[in-house]
Amino acid sequence: MTNPTSTTTNPPARAGRREWTALGVLMLPLLLVSMDVSVLYFAIPAISADLRPTGTQQLWIFDIYGFVLAGLLMTMGSLGDRIGRRKLLLMGATAFSAASVLAAYANSPETLIAARAILGVGGATLMPSTMALLRTMFTDPGERAKAIGLWSGVMTGGIALGSVMSGVLVEHFWWGSVFLVNLPAMALLLVLGPVLLPESKDPNPGRFDWLSVPLSLAAVLPVVYGLKEIPSEGWNVRYVVSVTVGLLFAALFVRRQRTVASPLISPALFRGPGFTPAVVLTLVSAFGMMGSAIFTTQYLQSVLGKSPLEAALWSLLPSVLIGVAAPVTTAIVQKGADRGKVVAAGFAITAGGYAMLALVGTDSLWTVLAAAGVLASGVVVVMSQLTDLAMGTAPVERAGAASSLMETGTEFGGALGMAVLGSIGTALYRHEMPASAPAEARETLSGALATAAHLPGHTGDALATAAREAFTTGIHGAAIAGAILLAAAAVAAALTLRRIQVRKPAETQPVEATV
Repeated sequence: MTNPTSTTTNPPARAGRREWTALGVLMLPLLLVSMDVSVLYFAIPAISADLRPTGTQQLWIFDIYGFVLAGLLMTMGSLGDRIGRRKLLLMGATAFSAASVLAAYANSPETLIAARAILGVGGATLMPSTMALLRTMFTDPGERAKAIGLWSGVMTGGIALGSVMSGVLVEHFWWGSVFLVNLPAMALLLVLGPVLLPESKDPNPGRFDWLSVPLSLAAVLPVVYGLKEIPSEGWNVRYVVSVTVGLLFAALFVRRQRTVASPLISPALFRGPGFTPAVVLTLVSAFGMMGSAIFTTQYLQSVLGKSPLEAALWSLLPSVLIGVAAPVTTAIVQKGADRGKVVAAGFAITAGGYAMLALVGTDSLWTVLAAAGVLASGVVVVMSQLTDLAMGTAPVERAGAASSLMETGTEFGGALGMAVLGSIGTALYRHEMPASAPAEARETLSGALATAAHLPGHTGDALATAAREAFTTGIHGAAIAGAILLAAAAVAAALTLRRIQVRKPAETQPVEATV
């Protein structure tokens, strides 16, 4: 039965047991999508031994998932608003499950690449759908803030959990098990989703603008590709051109959204109070999160000499602070704290985490872990509040498009953080390395350690020590740059988010909802 929601001034309905149970169901696909970003970290050696991919194929096995996910987020968010968010979620879960089986039993690199691409398509449907459904299920602002806090914590923690789970599974089973672990959760979603999740969509969506789909892909993919390659390859002309081409298509995409009758992403979203600052500041927050991750993972393995699995297990410790940050922040805001000041404090905490990274030496395990925990908790504070602001400000009928914009900003910010801070760290590393060191050792820390392993006695030890010290100096420079940027973001948040009120449910347009 279909009933349009009322736009009276009645207080928003409180969520009951069904809604909170449904939230738990929505966490399943979110956790799996975030885990799939890092789930191949420990599986790739076994995959390489079994399927024997070329170097280029191995890179595509890693990267195709993230590229497709980033490229299709806006398309899928808008599509969910039109055909129904629950319907798109269940379709995505089905595709994700099928692709997981295909990936697990892939018998060639090409098959695995194709399966990872389909997983990216499924992930692009799942992420905006979960947030849009959350927006429609929790109409009370306080309850919505709690739900979004949980959503943010699960998404952030899933990335760390993915690498650990892959290490445990590969140690006890074959590499395909890292994909089959998706199936029980997706099966539970497919069974419980139709029962617990309400359907919702825009009752007057207009025609779907198919031309905007390739334009959005042409805008997102070259930029993400270029930014992801710059940290390892440097500012190569090819990658700079890739980013430039993507930005040109982005300008064309924006122009079409402003002129077409039924845009994929309505420009009206950006006229909502606080929505544009929320998207931009989310990008900066993701910059801070991923910009640090590129250093901390290498530090644990290459500077401290931890095995990949040991490094992943140690990296779980900062997640304790992540689990505390979001609910505590939500409680503070609900007691009347100014949201702009809370977001500014979150950025200041993140900047503090970077300041701690600037103090690390070549044997500073606990300092690095503490810095990572402080940094990540600051990011969760920021993202939970900005997501709540954006979703509360956006009209409910455009919840899918709003969610996809926030998540696309996260993808861009993460890639940009890795490119900019990674380039600073690399430049300082190369500057600090002795001119007499072999060329490969002056390029990367891993290259230096590989070279040192083949040198005799003290010569090899001296090269490895110099490389670790140079890498630590690179961390210092990148950390200082990150701290300055995030401190500036704290000031910007305090100024731009002052006294912005979230749109009340009574002020939104009706949305078609069915149960």
